[in-house]
Parts: sequence; C-alpha cells; structure tokens
Amino acid sequence: MSEGVSALDSKIPFKPLGMVDPAIEIERRSDGTILMWSCHVPAETPRSIPHIFHERAREFPDRAFIKERKGPAGEWQRLTYAEALRLSDNIAQALIDRGLGAGDAALILSGNSTEQALLILGCMTAGVSAVPVSAAYSLASSDFARLLHCAAAVRPAIVFAQEAAPFARAIAALRTAHPDLDVVTVDGGEGITNLASLSDGEAGRDVDARREGLGPDTVAKILFTSGSTGMPKGVPQTQRMMTAVLAGTEGLRAPDRAMDEGELLELLDWMPWSHISAGNINFNGVISAGGTLYLDGGRPVPGLFDQTIRNLYDVSPIHFASAPIAFGMLADALESDAVLRRSFFRKLRYLAYGGATLSDDLFDRLQALSIAETGERIPIITMYGSTETQGITMTHWATERVGMIGLPLPGMTLKLVPNGAKLEVRVKGPTVMPGYLGDPEKTAAAFDEEGFYCLGDAVRFLDEAAPEQGLVFDGRVAEDFKLDSGTWVSVGTLRPDIVAACSPMVQDAVIAGQDKRFVAAILWPSAVALAQYSKHGVLDVAALGVELAERLAAHNRGAGGSSRRVHRIVIASEPLSVEHGEITDKGYVNQRAVIDRRADSIARLYDQPPADGIIEIHC
Repeated sequence: MSEGVSALDSKIPFKPLGMVDPAIEIERRSDGTILMWSCHVPAETPRSIPHIFHERAREFPDRAFIKERKGPAGEWQRLTYAEALRLSDNIAQALIDRGLGAGDAALILSGNSTEQALLILGCMTAGVSAVPVSAAYSLASSDFARLLHCAAAVRPAIVFAQEAAPFARAIAALRTAHPDLDVVTVDGGEGITNLASLSDGEAGRDVDARREGLGPDTVAKILFTSGSTGMPKGVPQTQRMMTAVLAGTEGLRAPDRAMDEGELLELLDWMPWSHISAGNINFNGVISAGGTLYLDGGRPVPGLFDQTIRNLYDVSPIHFASAPIAFGMLADALESDAVLRRSFFRKLRYLAYGGATLSDDLFDRLQALSIAETGERIPIITMYGSTETQGITMTHWATERVGMIGLPLPGMTLKLVPNGAKLEVRVKGPTVMPGYLGDPEKTAAAFDEEGFYCLGDAVRFLDEAAPEQGLVFDGRVAEDFKLDSGTWVSVGTLRPDIVAACSPMVQDAVIAGQDKRFVAAILWPSAVALAQYSKHGVLDVAALGVELAERLAAHNRGAGGSSRRVHRIVIASEPLSVEHGEITDKGYVNQRAVIDRRADSIARLYDQPPADGIIEIHC
C-alpha cells in the first residue's frame, strides 16, 4: 500500500482538528515485546450513559436528540432531549413493573429507529441488557440459525421489532424456541404488545432508584461479534467500557481548539447499532456532546445511497463517520454535484472511518474535493477497536497517511508482541470486556498470561525511530498466508491496494493463494462499474474484465515481489452474503468466510488451462 500523497496536496494546510498532538511512552522488553500508552490523561469518567442522558435532558430540554424521516412525505420528525427522557423513563418503568432488571435482556431485531433508541435508553436505565442484533439475521436468513443462537445465549424476556409483518417469520421461529416471549412492535397486532403501551405510562421513583443504582460493572448491552470463526459470540458491554471511551476521547480534545460557542454536533449515521462504531461510539458520543443524531435511512448500496445524498442536502455535519465502502460512493456523488459538495463541506471539521482500511486513491479524491470547496485539506482520522474492546486507539492528528490506527487512547495500554515478522496487537484497559457471555473457555483463550486481550491483528510503526507518528494496520494475523515459495502475503495491505488500482470500478476484493504459485483475487464490481458496463440490465463481464486487467497490470508493474502481484481474477456474480458471514451489515468483508464458502470459485482461479470467466493479468 502506498503511503504517499501528491506533492501539490502536501503544501495545502489541513483544517484545524481540535485535538492534542500525539505523545506516548514506550517500554521495550528483551524479547521484542513493546508496551505503549498515551501521555495524555483521560477526562473524568461519567457514571453511566443514562446519567449523561439525564444531565443533557436537563441542560438542553428543547434541543433535538434524534431526527428521522417519517410519514408519506418523508419529512424530518424531531424528538427533543426532554421528550426522549420522559418516554425512555416510562419504558424503564414498564420494564420494572414486569419484574425485569439485572440479568434480563431485550432482543432487538430491526434496524436503527427513534423507537429503538428509546427502548435502548429505557433498558439501560432499568438495568436490562439491550441486545441489538443484525437485522439480516431476521430478514436475510432462511433458517434463522444466527438469530436463534443469539436468543439462546441471552434468553430474552422481550423481543422488539419496528414492524410486525417484515419480522413475522423470525418472530415465529423465536416463539417456537421460546414460547413465553413478550413481542413488542411499534404497530402492535394480535398477540403483540404495542410499544406505546410501554412508553405512555408514567415513570415513578423506581426509575430514579434504578438509575442511581447503575455502576461501572452494570451490563448495559450485549453485542455479538460478526462470527468470523463460527457462531457469533456474545460480548457484555458494561457501563465502564462505554464511558471509558468517552473519557479517553475527551482527554484528547485541545482546550484551545474547541468547537465554536453554540456550535452543535450534528451527526448523520446509517451504520447499524448492532456494532460498536455506531451503537456505542457514535450514539453515546452524540449524547455526551448534547448533539443531534440524524438517522440515515440510506445504505452504501446502489439504489439506497440516494437517500444518504438526499439527507446530506439538509444536514451539514460537523464530522462524518462511516465505513470506507460509503466514502467511495460519497466521493462519486460529490464529484458530480457542486450543490451537494457545498452542503457537505459547509461545517465539516473532519472525516472518520473504521472497520477497514481507506485506500490511497479514495484519500486523494476526498482531499481534492475538500480543497476545491474550502481551500484546505480535511483531516481523515480513524478509531480502532473491536466488539470486545470498544475503541482503543485513535489517529487524533491530521495525517497524510491511510491505513493508520493511531496511538492508544488515554487510559489504555497496548502490548505489541512479535509474531513472525509482524507485531501482534494486545490491549488492557477499562474499555476491554470482562469476558464472553457464558463461555469461560473462549474468554480464557482470548487473554494472555498478563491479562491483555488478543485482537489477532498486526501493526507496524510508521517510523521505528519516531513511534509518536503512530501505528499502521498490518493485516489480520489469521488472514495472511504463504505462497508455495514460502513468501508471505499480507492480505490486509494488498486488498485495499487492489481496490485502489481498480477504482472506482471495484467495490471490494478477496485475496487467494495459500500454498499456490501466485496471488489471485475475487472482485466485486462497484455501482459505477455496473452502470457503465451493463447493457439492458446485464453486466458485460468481458468488457469490464478488459479494463480491470489493464489496471491490475499497471499495479503489478510497480508492485514489487510476488506477494504483491495479482496474476488472475474473477468477477463475482453473487453478492457477498450477510447471512453466511461474508460481510457485516456495515460493509466489512470477512476474508476467511468468503474463501471457505467459495472454495470452488477459488479452485477455479488455479485451473490449468484457465477456466471460463477467469481473467489473466499480464505485466
């Protein structure tokens, strides 16, 4: 992966980011292990998310907490902090009246909504675990295996879905396994509780008592991992884990570079609340700032991203956080629409990505757009972590590099352990989980002898002589493989480079070649490619293949050794599957799951002579 930036761009200043400069301490052990932590101090840790929300509702009662498009005309509907507090406290009272509390759970099937936000806040206030799971487990599954697995793990007292009809089959499957479930939806129906019956009551002193009883070890949520190596694992999310991230990020804010007085944090977000990035980092971050969360009904897929574009005409965010897959489609739209570009950059302080590496090509396109609109480059930062750890590192300074994971958040300690030629990441600190739900064996296996959680990722220093410049993501240890020559292939760095070389024609790639003579890849065409190379709704694979072969041949000429050159590709006709764990609903591709599920396609890449549809790359 190239780490450079054009000489022209490097002379143009970045917008002020409003965060402190990097400063770290390092301890090097004789066995090559490195410990590192931030010199900056975390801010005071809040008591709990419900406590923060209660305070913000008192401070800003009439300020919009959530805005969501509803009704036939799709107008923005506004819910204030005071209204949200009243309704969520009423829900908390209804849960208490049902005898629910610590150890109980509410399983949430549907996607983000105002009503789900109220239920989550009500659950947390009552001490009931909110358990949002991927909507695809209910809507894109034939056997509901993952959904039933999650339900068996948490044994929910309540199941929530926004509407009954789309989730009818999933609800029926859950009721077969758990006959006593109380099913709650917004629209109600026969045998289903209407959410209004929970929120229309009146909260009493019991709610205040429950809120006051919340502590750092109280389980607020249970989130499930993506299930890359089997069924998803349940991860209890304690109040400490979530509030420590807020304290750590607050400790990085520069007092003399704060937002202008009266400037409101407005965040437009599509990413699902079943993941920490949106459900914890963004959701809790908006509450902490007393900001407004705009629920984006769009998705970074053809046909649905138009909704995001429509929303960005109305919302000029202070910062925009998303998965790299969305930034590619956003750049396409901004490059062709000056009005949209003006609205998007009007208040923008920085962009933030996570879940995968941003390509150099996309970085350059976004910078060119920012320069054209504002005369300045835009800081593009990232936070790195996992379901088990929340956010643990952050790039909190403007950088010209992509693929960075930054440096430890204040309060966290990273442990970098030699693993072959790489450094494996481990972490300890208040954001790390106490253990997997009901699985002491997997919990024990996840931590090393010093109590550091092992993420399974590799990193390297951008500059060994200047470690304060930060860490660069160096791939998943389990994804890397050797060619039959014994040469290691770093999947985490090669994959974004292939996507960049083919930009904007490729949405994503999966790399193959373990124990083979050469590297090959499966490529998924982007919306741009589908539009440009389709005739009467049918993709002209041969024509697209010619262009991709030319681009990858150019990549190969400058790539270096065999571990960086791609010799064959196939253009995928079947989309990546959420149901089978190939991709998460926020766009992260699971390399191992794809290779296991598509073993026949991988084998065809190495047929001699090449099979039909296999494209050879020459250089």
